Amino acid sequence: MAQCIGPLATSLICAVAFLLPMQDTQTRSLSISNYSSIQVAIDANPGKMLFVPAGDYAITKRIRLDKDDSGLFGPGRIIQENADEPIIEVEHASGVQLRDLTLTRAKQTEETRFEAVLAADTRDIVLDNLRIFNNRTRSAAIVLRESQGARISHCTIQNYMRITVDDRTADLNWGYAFNCTDGTGIGVNTCTGTLIESNRIIESTYKPTEEIKSKYKLGDWVKKNPERGKLMNQQAWDRAYSENWQQGSGILVTAPEKSDMTRIMGNHIENGAQGIDLHCDHAIVSGNVVVNCFMGMKAMHGSRNIVVTSNQFSKNSLWAVGMMPGTASHALNTDGGSVISNNIISDFGEGDAAWIWGTQRSPFKFDHGQEPDDPPLTDVIIQGNMLHHRGVAKYRYAVVIEGEPNAPRNLRFSNNWLMPGTDGVSNSEITP
Repeated sequence: MAQCIGPLATSLICAVAFLLPMQDTQTRSLSISNYSSIQVAIDANPGKMLFVPAGDYAITKRIRLDKDDSGLFGPGRIIQENADEPIIEVEHASGVQLRDLTLTRAKQTEETRFEAVLAADTRDIVLDNLRIFNNRTRSAAIVLRESQGARISHCTIQNYMRITVDDRTADLNWGYAFNCTDGTGIGVNTCTGTLIESNRIIESTYKPTEEIKSKYKLGDWVKKNPERGKLMNQQAWDRAYSENWQQGSGILVTAPEKSDMTRIMGNHIENGAQGIDLHCDHAIVSGNVVVNCFMGMKAMHGSRNIVVTSNQFSKNSLWAVGMMPGTASHALNTDGGSVISNNIISDFGEGDAAWIWGTQRSPFKFDHGQEPDDPPLTDVIIQGNMLHHRGVAKYRYAVVIEGEPNAPRNLRFSNNWLMPGTDGVSNSEITP
């Protein structure tokens, strides 16, 4: 049996002997397993991080966190059995953390109107290494609203889309409703200083196949206003069918003029509708992999000072990189002052949605506004990008620059390697 030698060793061992039981007691007291429910544990320990041990935890009401520095962590799986509730809601709090958890829904509640994680009016929230499965919603699996300094890192979001109806009858620009798939992985609205990094966002069920379209009558209109929408041409109105029946995004950052200073870095987005959709200012989109989404990324509705650099866009079908004004653009909310550099666009037109869009599409799209008074997209540097494919090009032009009204201004191309489409490199006299 070992012996203590000297008073210092004795003091140290005694200190450890007393310290370890105290730590064990504290750890046990901060585990949800000592309480009748996760919510009871949270309410009994305001401002504390609580451990969720391995196992399944069924809930029928949302878990609420509304105290600063509170949170949940651990290998447990939380299963929401009520389709009319989110899984976790964080509100009016700073420093909240959710780590390592699995969040999912019972089989009969997978289709919902609600989120897996909804965070509103928060500061410095951290969502790290969450695994979110089968939260199928028109909203988003993770939603941030009116928050500052959020970080969403290393999360896996899988199967987040659902079959639904996109109803645009209240919008006089459109005036119809149609069957669609919809859903977003991460949605950020009215937020500043958000970091979205190293997440995997994958849809495995609702891919844009002809079988899925036929089964759910996707794209077919189910409502139509008496008068044609202001932005609708007569041919599309008479046809009563919408090709864009894939709705939603892998990552969406919206609220023009309000969402600002966003970093979207190192994410993997696969089989989505739109990969990355931006309606914001001062965003960095870097090091992402966007695979088999009909649209790689777009920035519009007054998106200013956007950097799109060093991304991989593969097997997109409508466009890989697009910038354009939108209905929210106006004289004080203009699009441009942006840089598109060192991206690789590969195998354009070879994704699952290629049969919908055909070959009349383009890897790079610079568009005029949706309305005649939208100020033009202005001042964009496009440099060092690679457009590459094998075999015959499955697009007409590598770059499309739409004309008047309000055609794009001051587009500067340099050092790009753009394999020409069937009709050339560009539809414009501007030389990419």
